[in-house]
Amino acid sequence: MKNRRTLLLAALLLFPTLASAQNFPTKPIKLIVPFPAGGPNDIIARVIGQRMSELSGQPVLIDNRGGQGGVLGTDAVSKAAPDGYTIAISSAGALAISPSMERVAYDTSSDLAPVTLVATVPEMLVVATNVEAKNVSELIALAKAQPGKLNFASSGPGSLPHLAGELFKLTAKIDIVHVPYRGAAPAVNDLLGQQVQMTFLDLPVLLPQVKAGALRPIAVGSPERSPTAPEVPTMAEAGFPALRIENWYGMVAPKGTPKEIVAALHDLATKAMADPAVKEKLAQQGATLIGDEPEHFRSFIADETKKWAKVIRDAGVETAK
Repeated sequence: MKNRRTLLLAALLLFPTLASAQNFPTKPIKLIVPFPAGGPNDIIARVIGQRMSELSGQPVLIDNRGGQGGVLGTDAVSKAAPDGYTIAISSAGALAISPSMERVAYDTSSDLAPVTLVATVPEMLVVATNVEAKNVSELIALAKAQPGKLNFASSGPGSLPHLAGELFKLTAKIDIVHVPYRGAAPAVNDLLGQQVQMTFLDLPVLLPQVKAGALRPIAVGSPERSPTAPEVPTMAEAGFPALRIENWYGMVAPKGTPKEIVAALHDLATKAMADPAVKEKLAQQGATLIGDEPEHFRSFIADETKKWAKVIRDAGVETAK
């Protein structure tokens, strides 16, 4: 009899959560984008958020909270009420790299509830047009002939483009010098001005200049060629499968968000991502939509964290810890 009462009490306590999940959402959802408007993270969030709004009948309100390479916005969602009405689409930097580089106010594995890996975007390696290399082999040969003379730009210390360059150095066994910038735009400007020789950046950032012939593409870090730049080979095709370098964006909720609400968010987000118009819009940005399960995304974050932490250690990247 006691066991039956215990089971009944547990069912009664669970019922409100199940009921709220079935009706979710019943009010606007705040979708934090931890970067300023206009960048890849923002574009992906707005396209998917708009379709989520259409499917749910509730507004999905974009809240841009840039700062510290995505850390500030990601921290904001980690401290939000765990009810599913404040979520974020964050990036590889804030979820997997920054925690190994500096003190952040959240623990990705324990303070956030993964919902789904939304999209991957390949990093593209490009060189200034005055660099006498047309492929990966020629670029490595050029760097080995002039150790310490060539440099690579990044969007900032500890950013994915920075660590991509460090991984390139380690894998190819070359000596090239890191030149950090405050964001992708000034890095691209100096590359166009031939002040620096090469960079890894998100494909959509570089594609206009590549198409215009102002920068020379060398390779992309995705496992397959990008449909937006099919003429550019992959690093694997160039003989460097270890140089799989992609930025990625994933949806997270605060820790303690009920599993039923996480499942409802996952269902809503993946339905939005399956829409042909959404796929087409984001394909134009060089993004590949994923839409995996929460536990798979959790494992993916852990694997990416280990991968980049090893690069940080092996390359001797200075951290703020």
